[in-house]
Amino acid sequence: MRKGPLCLMLLTLSIGATAHGEETPAGISEASQVIDLQQRLTASEQQREALQSAAGERESVQLSRLRQENQRLKLQLKEAQASNQGPRLLTEQQQWFVTGAGVALLALLCGIFASGASRKRRQWLN
Repeated sequence: MRKGPLCLMLLTLSIGATAHGEETPAGISEASQVIDLQQRLTASEQQREALQSAAGERESVQLSRLRQENQRLKLQLKEAQASNQGPRLLTEQQQWFVTGAGVALLALLCGIFASGASRKRRQWLN
């Protein structure tokens, strides 16, 4: 709770009580209640500040742990990428080119063998 609105409320209550001329025991008990409420307010504000500082410390500890873990994971990623790239001889594009060349060579050989057998038969027939 903020001090500003509470102080404003207490000020209006005290002005209202003095404007009506109420200096009876009820007015005194209200004043003691106001003092008690102010003391409770300061105590709760101190507790809130203590809790916020403790929460801030916990968050900073958690944040530092997350940063360390992030750095560790980045190093692991770099190591994994380095180990995968080392033994690789051909890129993906080169692998596709070699595969296509192999298929073309296989088709050429199949064509030669298939047409070669039919030529021999034609030669015997002529």
